[in-house]
Amino acid sequence: MVRHIVFMKFPDFSLAQIAKEKLLSMKDNIEVLQDIEVGIDFSRSERSYDLALVTTFASKEDLEAYRIHPYHQNEIVAWLKKQGTETKVVDYEI
Repeated sequence: MVRHIVFMKFPDFSLAQIAKEKLLSMKDNIEVLQDIEVGIDFSRSERSYDLALVTTFASKEDLEAYRIHPYHQNEIVAWLKKQGTETKVVDYEI
C-alpha cells in the first residue's frame, strides 16, 4: 500500500474550507483512491501549513493513475494552481 500526503498553504486561509470540500469529492470520482482524509490546521502557527491531504492507494501504479486522472487534474490540480496554492508532498509505502 502507498500513502500520499500533501500539505497546502493558501494565499487566503478562507480557501482551506473550499479546498477541503473539493478534495473530499475525489472519493466518489477516482476509483483507485482507497481512503482520503483532509484536515484544516487549527494552530495557525508560522510553521503551519493550512491543510493536510492524506490519501491511500493499493500500489504505486494506482498512485500514478490518480496523479493523471482527469478529475484530479481538471477539478483539483487546476483549481489549486489558480488559487496560487503552495504544496509539499510525501509519498511512502506502508
